[in-house]
Amino acid sequence: MPITPASVFRSLVLLPSLAMLTACAATASDGTDSSSISEQQSAWPTEIQHVHAIVANPDGDGWVLGTHQGIFYVSEDGEVESVGPVMDFMGLSDAGQDRLVASGHPGPDTDMPNPVGLIESTDGGRTWEPLSRVGESDFHALAATEDTVIGFDGVLRATDDGREWYDLAPELNVIGLAVSEDAETVLATTPDGLRRSEDGGRSFAEVDGAPPLVLVDWVRGSDIVYGIDAGGAVHRSEDTGRSWEASGTVGGQPEAIHADADQVVVAANGTLLVSSDGGQTFETVDFEDA
Repeated sequence: MPITPASVFRSLVLLPSLAMLTACAATASDGTDSSSISEQQSAWPTEIQHVHAIVANPDGDGWVLGTHQGIFYVSEDGEVESVGPVMDFMGLSDAGQDRLVASGHPGPDTDMPNPVGLIESTDGGRTWEPLSRVGESDFHALAATEDTVIGFDGVLRATDDGREWYDLAPELNVIGLAVSEDAETVLATTPDGLRRSEDGGRSFAEVDGAPPLVLVDWVRGSDIVYGIDAGGAVHRSEDTGRSWEASGTVGGQPEAIHADADQVVVAANGTLLVSSDGGQTFETVDFEDA
């Protein structure tokens, strides 16, 4: 993968950040019951090496994974299907109305500029069209609603039409993002802890007592948010991120998290783990090709 200023910036932010947050998470998660994870670990199929994002599959059961090798569909039964171009999807988000938005780097046989900027798919990730910031932005964090996309490419930015962008709070080094359905409440995980905005990301405040989360995801249509720390401990908020309660654990450093009204899904430990009880216990997906 070609090295860009955005990817260099991201590495400089994340490496010390995750080291620090892992130490904090180990302390915060001390004594967590490891029995909350199913004992059988089913490793990724060989074509999946690193997962950057997870969204619900708009075409049926299971999930869409944005990975270093492209888009993969994974069913609840462990069936895996590669769709679309081979490229490094650093950011991926569900923008509603059967739209996915993404960012990253093209593969060697993909005719796109590097980085690809903000791109959009209306067919579940099979094909992609450029929207904006082509050749400029590699959004490693993306969060979308039907009307707004918020992304971090070294600067926290937002767009309401997919083309014209405006800068948000300038002081944040963002690791992960989650946004409410009206795009007014934004949660950002940072090296300095969780930050929360009530003005669409223009300003942020510390969240007193928040765990050291690295990834967050909003349950669409609700006030519920799930987060996970660098040690794999899952936390749940029922008040748009103001307060948090510990749930279970996935027992290792997470790569991505997805939450909806029915399930919490985490990529960690080289596999996919699914919870149907609010993140208290997890079962691994049994991959057919593993």
